[in-house]
Amino acid sequence: MTKTLLAYQPPYDWQWMTAFLGARALQGVEQQDGEFYQRTLSVMHNGKRLSGWLRLRPLPEQNVVELEVSPSLKPVSGNVAQQVRRLLDLDAQPDVIARGLGRLAENSPGLRLPGCVNRFELTVRAILGQLVSVKMAATLATRLTEKWGERVTTPFPALTHLFPSPASVAQLTVDDLRGIGVQAKRAACLIGIAQAVEAGRLPLDEMTDVQEGVKQLLAMPGIGSWTASYVAMRAWSAPDVFLGGDYLIKQRFPGMTPGKIARYAEVWTPWRTYATLHLWFNNDWRPDLS
Repeated sequence: MTKTLLAYQPPYDWQWMTAFLGARALQGVEQQDGEFYQRTLSVMHNGKRLSGWLRLRPLPEQNVVELEVSPSLKPVSGNVAQQVRRLLDLDAQPDVIARGLGRLAENSPGLRLPGCVNRFELTVRAILGQLVSVKMAATLATRLTEKWGERVTTPFPALTHLFPSPASVAQLTVDDLRGIGVQAKRAACLIGIAQAVEAGRLPLDEMTDVQEGVKQLLAMPGIGSWTASYVAMRAWSAPDVFLGGDYLIKQRFPGMTPGKIARYAEVWTPWRTYATLHLWFNNDWRPDLS
């Protein structure tokens, strides 16, 4: 077993991050088990797909995360460590971000951006989450995984599957997905995304220009501005995306038009992604209109 310590700069709100990941844990693929978060994953290495699992826990008194990787993933342990750094936003500089956000970040300067380990999985889950609750989105993703995800052996009874690959989703039909409760237009969108990823037309893992990535997503039938922005935030760790059209964000700015909200949010550039997170989870915040 390979164990690594990943350092980060405090403060870090572990209670918040643990609750966020735990509430969205995909049955069979990931689990929040006490202080441990664990999940299955696969990584390409020299043209071959290596499958296994990772297990991590924060050690806040040392400002590190302890990461354990299955023996099967040892050849790509450095790659997995980078994915975990992205998942937990370990490279963020909370003091710089808090200064940029001012009053908005006072309550929780340790809030981090939850990223992802698998960008295709995150994109699929964002699409499944359109106009439904977090719980329903997780239910649909679980059904998708149980039916078309590859089974995998791990030491953890709760981890049984890999998330379905782009190749497996690309071969499905709209009726296949309707059979697990996915609405027809959304099903067509998922299949289209999987086919574009598989053919290399939508390089989710190699995207270096976030604006170009958002443009490509918006060109896909069935993907709107909210979904494209959410993918940019969590899949590509874009620090300056503002979800001004989000229902909860609009609630924080009563009586203000979308244009006014967007102009107000410019004060938080270049950290508008973090502003979005703080607005989601700071019920008491009110805009300063003086």
